[in-house]
Order: sequence, then structure tokens, then C-alpha cells
Amino acid sequence: MKKNRVITTEDILLKLCQSVSGVLSAATSTQVTYSAMVQKINKTSLKPDFGCFVLFDGGFSGLVVINFTSKAALELYSSYMKNMGMPEDELAVLHTSDEVGDVLGELMNQLVGDFTNKIRKELQTNITQNQPKMLSLNKQVLLSVDTNLDRPQARRVTFSTAKNNIFYLELAMDKTEFIQLEEFEISEDESPDSILESARKELAGPAPESEPDDDASNDLLDELGI
Repeated sequence: MKKNRVITTEDILLKLCQSVSGVLSAATSTQVTYSAMVQKINKTSLKPDFGCFVLFDGGFSGLVVINFTSKAALELYSSYMKNMGMPEDELAVLHTSDEVGDVLGELMNQLVGDFTNKIRKELQTNITQNQPKMLSLNKQVLLSVDTNLDRPQARRVTFSTAKNNIFYLELAMDKTEFIQLEEFEISEDESPDSILESARKELAGPAPESEPDDDASNDLLDELGI
């Protein structure tokens, strides 16, 4: 990373958007995209039909909210479950079903985990998250960050599913900047497959040496007159 680079709130928001898009796309085997435009808002809020939120704290504090329409929630839930091998006739058909909330909560846990990992590696600071909360809503609910923010900022980004269903990501955090003082390398994530393969090789130990060829041994003994 280039020395003296400045990371702002918008840069942190972009990392979060990349985590949301990347994790949801991989989990559902569909294309989940986000808008190149970000909207400044005054307050974060949970909105119908389905709202998820999670607080994070550490190097900086904030709140992540994702508001799904019923169609977007069901599409992501269905795509994820079918990708996991669930037959379509066994899927829930209402966004208010417990199964839908459980899946969206697990997906949000994964994407925020991916985001905190990016922050740890790229900004060299740690943030921790609480357990995501999910609510099926028919009215808007205002949320504020349960911490002291000197200069709170809030942003909203629009996301689209493969079937063009819309959902919204909202981020509230203190206005902050990270200024790089020295150059450093960002370590690449090691894939689970390569980790398992390395573990298998360590457990197997070194390959056994091949036995000497019997004919070659006999020829050597003949030459020595033994």
C-alpha cells in the first residue's frame, strides 16, 4: 500500500460494500451488485419488510443496517438454500418465516466478518462485532449507535439482486481518517482447500524411500564376489 495514503469514511464504506456483494454473490451463486453512487443520510433506520443490523466497536465504532424488501429477502434466502442443496419444494414461501431470518442473519454474520477481516489487514486495526439482529417489520424504526460519536456520519448504498430486487445498506460511524505512515504488504487470504492440503501432508509425514531394486542389488553382490 502506498505511503501517506489517506483512508476516509467513503473508503471504509467501499470495503463494506465489497464484502456484502462478494459474500452474498458467493453464498447464493448469483450476482449481487451495488450502486456506484452513495447517499448521505442523517439517521440510520430499520425499514419494512425485513431489517438486519449489527454494531461494531474497536478501532472505530459504528452500525451496519441492511433493509430488505420481502422479494429481495426471499430471493437471497431461496438462492442460498438451493445452492446448499435444498429442494425448492421445501423452501419457505413467506419472508416472515423463521428460516428466512436465520439464513439472512447467518449471511450478515459472514459479510460483517469478511469486512472486519479486511479492516484488520488493510487498515491494521481491529474491530469486533456483536451478533446480528433481524426483524420483520411493517413500520420504520429509527436506530442510533449505542456509543459516543463526536462527528457521526451516515451513508446509504443501493444493492440489486440477480432478479433486480432492491435492498439498502446503511452505515453510521464516526468521521475518521486513517493516514498511512509506512509502507506495508497486505497478506493474501489462504484458501481453506490449501490449508487442508497442507494439514494432510503434515499428518502423512515424509514419503517413504523407495526400496532398492533386487536385481541391481544382486548384480552388485556378484561383482564383489559375495
